[in-house]
Amino acid sequence: MTRVLAGPYCTMLLGDMGAEVIKVEHPTRGDDTRFWGPPFKSYKHKPPTNISSKLYSTPPEFPGESAYYLCVNRNKKSITIDMKQKQGQEILRELAAKADVLVENFVPGKLAEYGLAYKDLCKVNPRLVYASITGYGSTGPYSKRPGYDVIIEAEAGLMHITGERDGPPVKVGVAVTDIMTGLYTHGAIMAALISRATTNRGQHIDASLIQTQASILANIGSNYLIGGQEASRWGTKHPSIAPYEVFATKDGSICVGAGNNSQFASLCRRINRPDLQKDPRFQTNTDRVANRIELVSIINQCLGQITTKEALLMLEGSGLPFGPVNNIKQTFEHPQLLSRNAVQEINHPFAGRIKMVGPAVEYSDSSVAIRTPPPMLGQHTEDVLRNVLGYSDTQLEKAVRDGGATLYNYGI
Repeated sequence: MTRVLAGPYCTMLLGDMGAEVIKVEHPTRGDDTRFWGPPFKSYKHKPPTNISSKLYSTPPEFPGESAYYLCVNRNKKSITIDMKQKQGQEILRELAAKADVLVENFVPGKLAEYGLAYKDLCKVNPRLVYASITGYGSTGPYSKRPGYDVIIEAEAGLMHITGERDGPPVKVGVAVTDIMTGLYTHGAIMAALISRATTNRGQHIDASLIQTQASILANIGSNYLIGGQEASRWGTKHPSIAPYEVFATKDGSICVGAGNNSQFASLCRRINRPDLQKDPRFQTNTDRVANRIELVSIINQCLGQITTKEALLMLEGSGLPFGPVNNIKQTFEHPQLLSRNAVQEINHPFAGRIKMVGPAVEYSDSSVAIRTPPPMLGQHTEDVLRNVLGYSDTQLEKAVRDGGATLYNYGI
């Protein structure tokens, strides 16, 4: 019962590990991200719009499959249930009675209006692990506010420390707070399932964007809590290490770090400035941080005279951490990602072959895989009602007639 990013990312991870994930969607709109584009993956052949009857409705038309939707909804089934209808609420209660885990990202209190809060569903299934993902958590003065990644980035410190030193605060280029909250919730669900093996009881998981973001401030947060040190923006620089940043080349940029004296000495030799090792301004990391402007200027002058490719060849085998600043095309052409099969393809019934980034972790004795493409809206409603809940033809017809479920027949 999640949409957009944090919740779907969490449930995608569960699906990658083999869980049967049933995505509950609004009967006509579905997940908001189905309309977020361009880009859309065009249909090779359009879904049918003429398979309608007393039982089946005509599927809504989409401009294609949204790239945003596709990125976090593989390995799932989609059912279209109207939880505002009593019949829809009953279907969801029946599913909860059979489920191991429920994940939702509604504003606190919303599902309670329909009798679908944890306190309601734990009565029908005491073993249920019920995970709530919200902007601000289920308690506190901000709990009823909706949560959005960019707002939490601003409100919980991340935007304040992101950007160039003399520039305005900026957001991270991807919705990292949403993604990290999904990761946290996925881990919490796994822990709750392990706990259940001992206690035979489920529990409620209360995950929020704001606490996730505060927790991943890491050393920046600790600097303030322990030393009262307010943070600032550093661009690609590191406040405690120099050199450790992006440098311009003749045709691009390269990121280089030298975290100790040995690495700095290696850098000096590779840029043909061995004299810098003996310069009193740069003897230790403390000296280099104090004289950062002068040091960075020298390195920029050296690297700015050569191309990125030449700089990479020059630093190869140096023991230094370094890498080019790649665009997205270059990222997916990276030889390491290619060798690890990071990008995988799967066949979509209407959009044809689609590419997506595969699971990030590999296991020695277990398999994680993209087994099924992201589903069409309500593709599996009839299948789930019949085969998971055991609905008869009569029950199925009643669910549709009473507005609890909407069935689409895609002919697949």
